[in-house]
Amino acid sequence: MPTDDLPEALHVSTDEQLRAVSNLTRHRIMAVLRFEPATITQIAERVGLAKGSSSYHVRLLERAGLVKVVRTRKVRGVTERYYAMAARSIVLPERGEGGPDVLMRHAVADLEAAPVDGERHVRMAHLRLTEEQFAELGARLQALADEYRELSDPSLPDASLVFALFHPAQREQAEGGAK
Repeated sequence: MPTDDLPEALHVSTDEQLRAVSNLTRHRIMAVLRFEPATITQIAERVGLAKGSSSYHVRLLERAGLVKVVRTRKVRGVTERYYAMAARSIVLPERGEGGPDVLMRHAVADLEAAPVDGERHVRMAHLRLTEEQFAELGARLQALADEYRELSDPSLPDASLVFALFHPAQREQAEGGAK
């Protein structure tokens, strides 16, 4: 199924959606469906779940409006459903439970689960930027991610890109106000 007819973004806004995306297993299922539709059996194989568990998690994602059935076909008298993402990207709320902190925890879990002998590019840099430089860097990172997302080929292996550009808490705030 081509993703041309999908909305560009789905903004997570309900408690049901927040709970759905906050679960690591469901996050991994959405990663499977990112580029092409899949059946419950295919999802179960790719994520390493039992079909029953896979079905349960997909139903929760479907109920939250994050995935949808895009095609069905009959196989030996049984209707096989193909699921896909409901939008090209999922936009998390800025603050609170289910926000970017959940995304980063999922990204770290995925990184830890990735083969250790595979190629990785992991870097953390501490910068001192003006507000204009900060905004420009954020826009450039987003544009770069969008550019490569457009180049993505579903026949190639997955690669994940996660970035976080933020102002860390001041030392006094991080230590609870103690000096």
